Amino acid sequence: MRKTNATILVLDDNSEVLIAAKMLLKRHFETVLTNNNPKKIVEILSQNEVNVIVLDMNYRVGFEDGKEGIFWFKEIIKAAPNTQIILMTSYGNVETAVEGIKLGAVDYILKPWNNEALIETVKSAVKQVRKKETVAQKTTAENNVFIGQALSIQKVYTMAIRVAKTDVNALILGENGTGKYVLAKYIHDNSPRKDQPFIHVDLGSLNENLFESELFGYAKGAFTDAKQDTAGRFEAADGGTIFLDEIGNVPLHLQAKLLQVIQSKSIIRLGESKVRPVDIRIITATNADIEDEVNQKHFREDLFYRINTVTLQLPPLRERLEDILPLVNFFITEYAAKYERNAPSISPTTQHALKCYDWKGNIREMQNRVERALILTEEDELTLNDFGISSTMINDNTTEENTLQDMERNSILKALDKHSGNISQAADELGLSRAALYRRLEKYNIKN
Repeated sequence: MRKTNATILVLDDNSEVLIAAKMLLKRHFETVLTNNNPKKIVEILSQNEVNVIVLDMNYRVGFEDGKEGIFWFKEIIKAAPNTQIILMTSYGNVETAVEGIKLGAVDYILKPWNNEALIETVKSAVKQVRKKETVAQKTTAENNVFIGQALSIQKVYTMAIRVAKTDVNALILGENGTGKYVLAKYIHDNSPRKDQPFIHVDLGSLNENLFESELFGYAKGAFTDAKQDTAGRFEAADGGTIFLDEIGNVPLHLQAKLLQVIQSKSIIRLGESKVRPVDIRIITATNADIEDEVNQKHFREDLFYRINTVTLQLPPLRERLEDILPLVNFFITEYAAKYERNAPSISPTTQHALKCYDWKGNIREMQNRVERALILTEEDELTLNDFGISSTMINDNTTEENTLQDMERNSILKALDKHSGNISQAADELGLSRAALYRRLEKYNIKN
């Protein structure tokens, strides 16, 4: 029987319930996590991409009204809004469970549960997760942008929508690879100019000698190779948006010419005297500390005030921890389709490591590493090595991998003890084949 590729978390204060749930669910789902302390929910969700949570509604003796379960339900929604939640309760608390359904829980089950009913309820919840992901990916693809759940990035894109409806100049700030081009295009695509040209100019790579001819155009004979009248980038953007990327790299003596165009919304081609008006929306971007550049007299103050009617600051990926795994999965889906292969999963240990990695190159680095992984591996599950990341590159002092291995080893020992060393029965309880259990016995040096 093929297991469903999903991560299920069961939360209950009763260890026997957790063992029984894991034994049952492990046969049908790739990863099953259990925990008896609801206070660890947020920590668990920060380290794992959990698809479905089976949440008990009572955790303290004497408090069996289900209110604690509702409290933790709301905390989960805050921490992981895309996770589907199934409430687990006794017959007497059905009314509170129904309250949870109204708040957004996908379903509820009664204890003691029926095995088949529990499996089908969890499978149904996983299908709803996949449906949401498909809709989200379709929406993202249509808008050509992955926004994410982090509050910092949500604020930027909320502001971007407001900016898009106007014609004000916008300055986008952020480290290399944070998505400045994507944000600029997003503003254009949501503006009244969306059906007109969007012209991207990388000022950082533009040769100083070609600055005027590239941006403003030139007349025939203006210089040796000027064989015909040619429009520049500003004219090409007429009616639409021009995105001047890395504006902080423009030499001081050329900034005056750029300022004149921005102020007058007109250009004069090189070798001409004719003034040509241009109807453009101007968006600029830089990874430099532009205000410091102004203070150091490396960037004109008057130009700075012209370009930053509104400033949008993109956060680095290391400040968007909740978006790292969804973004990795977004790129996995994208490149799996590109290379015509099934999208592989990511092991829990690797998921944790990816969230602890610095991502100094931000989204651009992630995109490259995911593509590398999809090209180089044919396995169904990606490891850290597939991404070209070694354990020494991870800024994490915890021993997550060791903890997971300790948990697995202890589970094996308990199963063997319970079944008096019977390999078949122990393997069945653990949701493993006999061969897989033998490999783990050898891995953990367990003598049976």
